[in-house]
Amino acid sequence: QVQLVESGGGSVQAGASLRLSCAASSRADILYLMGWARQAPGKEREFVAARNWGGVTDYADSVKGRFTISRDANKNTVYLQMDSLKPEDTAVYYCAARQYYDGNADYTAFDSWGQGTQVTVSS
Repeated sequence: QVQLVESGGGSVQAGASLRLSCAASSRADILYLMGWARQAPGKEREFVAARNWGGVTDYADSVKGRFTISRDANKNTVYLQMDSLKPEDTAVYYCAARQYYDGNADYTAFDSWGQGTQVTVSS
């Protein structure tokens, strides 16, 4: 069982930056995959970004060039640096993880979720 705790959400103006953090507790030495998803009011949860233990990353098209995902070396901690924020980035952001590599190369496939942190961007 993986427990994920996010921090760093808040309310900002369009064009500003925010950094989200997520710490995981896990029996696995290093989680295979950690990432972020978000859910805006009235919409389904959508993938944002992910990074595996080898440093390979994947991003949603809507955030490419603006968001950067990173992980502490040898630690189950992941960050999401969000720059040039837009009102359409407003959502609850969830930290997510997959403990082990099971042959599934889909970077949007997670098996553990955090509680979420609110990000609000005003115009």
